[in-house]
Amino acid sequence: MEDERGKTLEAIQFAIQMEIDGKAYYQKASGETGNKVGKEFFEWLAGEEDKHRQRFEDIYNIIKKQKAWPRADIQPRKGDILKTLFSEAMRAVGPTVKATSTELDTIDKAMEMENMTEKFYSRRGGEAAYPAEKKLYTSLAAEERGHFLALVDYREYLIDPAGWFRKAEHHSLDGG
Repeated sequence: MEDERGKTLEAIQFAIQMEIDGKAYYQKASGETGNKVGKEFFEWLAGEEDKHRQRFEDIYNIIKKQKAWPRADIQPRKGDILKTLFSEAMRAVGPTVKATSTELDTIDKAMEMENMTEKFYSRRGGEAAYPAEKKLYTSLAAEERGHFLALVDYREYLIDPAGWFRKAEHHSLDGG
């Protein structure tokens, strides 16, 4: 069991570093974006990464101290909240936003990071030795998936704001 504990601690350390790197990336992206929605969105993502880091650090410290996985009530958060807030922000700015290739590249890299993180958490959830560990990783994988989908949505908005609004409003173009 000591070997399993070591693997768990190692995975948590890796997760902490991924979250630190993600936060730094999103803070940098927030400072570089040329539009209000992007700035707020990247700031929000940086905050999410920091919450994940803190959660992992707390668990790491408990495992180190107690030599057992902590009992925790981990509830996955609803991705709909992000989608609603994000959609409202994009509607407030309107269809006049201009995307730069640098911003699109930033979003593409962020999508890769979120996808990689989701896969890591999903894999760790499948390998988990403790039910609380499995629940944590499953919950975080779902949150990372939500971040990825929000990035896809934001990318679509930047590439074709008018098309994004048509899709968001579910307007039909068939005249019927």
